[in-house]
Amino acid sequence: MTTHPPFRKVFDGVATREQMHRLFDRHKDNPDFDPLSGKPYAGEWFEIEAASYHLMLALLPPLFQRTGMFGFSEYRAGSITSVFFTIRIRGRERWFHGFCDLTDKRSPDAMRAAIIAYETGAADSMTREEKLEAIWNATHPDCRGIAGESNPDAWPEDHKGKRAIVVDDNGAAVLKLLEHLTDDEIDARMANIHVRRSNRGGTSDADPS
Repeated sequence: MTTHPPFRKVFDGVATREQMHRLFDRHKDNPDFDPLSGKPYAGEWFEIEAASYHLMLALLPPLFQRTGMFGFSEYRAGSITSVFFTIRIRGRERWFHGFCDLTDKRSPDAMRAAIIAYETGAADSMTREEKLEAIWNATHPDCRGIAGESNPDAWPEDHKGKRAIVVDDNGAAVLKLLEHLTDDEIDARMANIHVRRSNRGGTSDADPS
């Protein structure tokens, strides 16, 4: 069975057309980018405007197309290509883009399910890694950072460069590695994310449109 990195949201808000194209190339200067495999693009997704969705649909004949989804016929690299989604969430139609590794033909449906889970707070269907990505994206920039960037002496060498967020430690605000969050800490933060999204109004249904 082919394994893939967790599906993860890489942009907060709705990307404009210009932002979308920048996100398409966001790893071009990454030394870990392998042009033959396309990693680390696989599994990344973000929300786009309706106009961008329809622009990309009209640009080239789709690689595949079915209700609420189509694959872009020009591969990003290797077996990784763009998949565009139309999903109705809380009674409102929204549009998304994701990079799927088509060596696993189920990856577009798995990504769609991950997007719905993230946007509706359906944490029970998310892996630990997906929950950590949701927590990272939902944490205010002032309350998250990279271990060792501002105070390198405060971190062990093997922790430097990893993501960290502010947590409460007996009344004191301290930075803790994201990957070291306990299950209880994850559950509490996922509950807060779900409450914030529920407060936007509407139901939590998500159907293809």
